[in-house]
Amino acid sequence: MTADLGVAWEAHADLVVVGGGVAGLTAARTATRAGLRVLTVSKGGPTDTATVYAQGGIAVSTGYDVDAHVADTLAAGGGLCDEDAVRSIVAAGADAVTALADLGAVFDRGRDGRVSRTREGGHSARRIIHAGGDATGAEVQRALNAAGMPVLFGAAAARVATDGSGVTGLVVLSGDGFGVIHAPSVLLATGGLGQLYSCSTNPPGATADGIALALDAGAAVADLEFVQFHPTVLFAAGGVGRRPLISEAVRGEGATLVDSHGDPVTAGVHPMGDLAPRDVVSKAIAARLRALGEDHVYLDARRVDGFTDRFPTITASCREAGIDPVTDLIPVAPAAHYSCGGVVTDTHGRTPVPGLLAAGEVARTGLHGANRLASNSLLEGLVVGERAGLAALERAARPTEVTSADLPPAATVSRDVLQTAMTAHASVVRDGAGLGAAAATLARARAVTPATVGELEDAALTVAASALVLAAAARTESRGCHTRLDHPGTEDSWRRPLHVRRAPDGVLAVADLIPTGAR
Repeated sequence: MTADLGVAWEAHADLVVVGGGVAGLTAARTATRAGLRVLTVSKGGPTDTATVYAQGGIAVSTGYDVDAHVADTLAAGGGLCDEDAVRSIVAAGADAVTALADLGAVFDRGRDGRVSRTREGGHSARRIIHAGGDATGAEVQRALNAAGMPVLFGAAAARVATDGSGVTGLVVLSGDGFGVIHAPSVLLATGGLGQLYSCSTNPPGATADGIALALDAGAAVADLEFVQFHPTVLFAAGGVGRRPLISEAVRGEGATLVDSHGDPVTAGVHPMGDLAPRDVVSKAIAARLRALGEDHVYLDARRVDGFTDRFPTITASCREAGIDPVTDLIPVAPAAHYSCGGVVTDTHGRTPVPGLLAAGEVARTGLHGANRLASNSLLEGLVVGERAGLAALERAARPTEVTSADLPPAATVSRDVLQTAMTAHASVVRDGAGLGAAAATLARARAVTPATVGELEDAALTVAASALVLAAAARTESRGCHTRLDHPGTEDSWRRPLHVRRAPDGVLAVADLIPTGAR
């Protein structure tokens, strides 16, 4: 690399992984074991990931239950899942979990010595394995961290460098300034976009970085309009930022949703009642809150045996808020939780940009469709993370060099303004007028050349919000976790993903509608 690029440091690798959660570290370990030089970069520290906060567990099916698991996933996905992708990922789950256990992850066992399994919303069987009661993600993160892959912490990805043959490396901002990692493959495993909203279950670093990086590199994103709002997040008046979720497994063990009058919230809404898919439960709560003019409902877990032992993390969160779940109703409301869409990839994490890979929540493999089935996220991170690590072998021998580390100006809206607009107009329910108002707010973005991590994050949030609003405005129907009050019906003509790309002039645009299954 020439010396006039203004970078403070350089490094070389066969694969750069962006993100230190389940998908990123699984890929890093797999690629390292295959003989590749791997460098992982992470904005935060070893536990600043969304993986750490995953409570429920991992959906794992074997034998005849694979077909049922596939069927449950397709039902939750509202017609937008890629069935081949679903079967491919679900069928690989048991082996992926075995590999994680071999690494040292410890899962809860029952009195018979077998791994315990619970049930969550949308599942027709008890297939969710868990660790530490309600601390599955923390145990997954612990086991992967203990594997000892090299990670450059406190380093934010600024741009994926490309040339005519694909990826050449990554521009990174660390405590030592801007640097360049020369590499033929970059894996985006950056997690979700929960910080688009004022209240989310996501950590502060969930700022849609991978969405922005992929769009800038020439990849497409799809299904961004499908943001899953977890129906039961611990409510606090005026609460903003990351809020504790109350795992679906609590309802799986017998807790019920009631309103301020003690009436059931989901009665008559869905055959599975409180264990209906998350979009159904969130919309039922939102409808009840509109009818009552209130801001939260309640979860009654007082009849769940051994609550404090089964759910120690939730118990601690409740008690910190002055609530005893053994004797008190738990106030809950929906909050932004999971992006069902993302960077368009195949089931091995490949994008059409040679060398650009994506895995985990940032990717859209076709597994989730219009609404993710509970506990399929850690499953996808493990399975596709491993496959993406192996996919990096395809370009490992290719010599590459970053020749430009310049960062162009980026459109940026201040975070509080953006979050207020997205929460008001692109939340559990939307309509055309509200989405138009959100688009107008985003159109007032100012051009900033990012020089700090915060500015990189704000630019990424602005890009992701713009893509999400664009797709949500174009999809004039209600499907999965995308609900349009002005278009309440589900239309067959919309049973296909919406792809958003950067046009040659840099403007985001909805591409031609591409049938489900196309890559």
